[in-house]
Amino acid sequence: MSLTNCRFYEEKYPEVESFVMVNVKQIAEMGAYVKLLEYDNIDGMILLSELSRRRIRSIQKLIRVGRNEVVVVLRVDKDKGYIDLSKRRVSPEDIVKCEERYNKGKLVHSIMRHVAEKTNTPIESLYQTIAWPLNKKYGHAVDAFKLSITNPDVWKDIEFPTAVIREELTSYISKRLTPQPTKVRSDVEVTCFGYDGIDAVKSALRCAEAKNTPETHVKVKLVSPPLYVLTSQCLDKNVGIQTLESAIKDIEANITASGGSCVIRMAPKAVTENDDAELQALMEKRERENQEVSGDEDESASDEGGVVEADA
Repeated sequence: MSLTNCRFYEEKYPEVESFVMVNVKQIAEMGAYVKLLEYDNIDGMILLSELSRRRIRSIQKLIRVGRNEVVVVLRVDKDKGYIDLSKRRVSPEDIVKCEERYNKGKLVHSIMRHVAEKTNTPIESLYQTIAWPLNKKYGHAVDAFKLSITNPDVWKDIEFPTAVIREELTSYISKRLTPQPTKVRSDVEVTCFGYDGIDAVKSALRCAEAKNTPETHVKVKLVSPPLYVLTSQCLDKNVGIQTLESAIKDIEANITASGGSCVIRMAPKAVTENDDAELQALMEKRERENQEVSGDEDESASDEGGVVEADA
């Protein structure tokens, strides 16, 4: 038994009419020789007549060595090891479904391989005792792995070969599959030139944080008047975007009622560490510029005429 190589599924061969992911190894006169990636790289062949529905002018434009392809199984001869495949009978919808399943299987395989190498255990025995039973119970082992992070009952019926294997697997799953929060950001300019301009801007910006909950939390930071940055961290990017959109609407309603305005300079979007670094550099630059201006006070009008800093 190998430490790193094993099929993804309990069945040694795919079923006829099932869709599989293959890697093209060689192109010959009869067709293309491939390896079935989910079945421990066993051999298969896409016959020339099964490459395309159209007349084949150039085989190289249809299929290339080294590329992964989604194909459908036409025939399986388990005795001789022949597997005939078709590319032309695969629809775009079939490709999407197969790719999703393959990516799930690949993720499970990388976790199984890690545990096999760390515990010096043949990977197939890990599949037999852990992954394949979970496939039967939960539809796919990766779904069970994700569920196990919050629900240890997933492991109730699993007989781990050793306690060391269980510890290595559960800790690696937690490290690898625990969802990481996404940071969402929006840049707005809030101005009010009325008599109560200072308080109006403060009040409007506080509206953005007024509806904070543990799940949807908005923070407001001053870059330099009148520019402010709104941020939110959520496991679901779309929830974060919706949270900031709602906060901006509250700011707009509040500041407009006071005779001011809110202009969106950057619509809510997920940001990267580079975006954060650029923002931090900009804030530090503006802070240095402010320190160079004599007579600064905690709450003072800017050079642009009445735009103020708010304690946000």
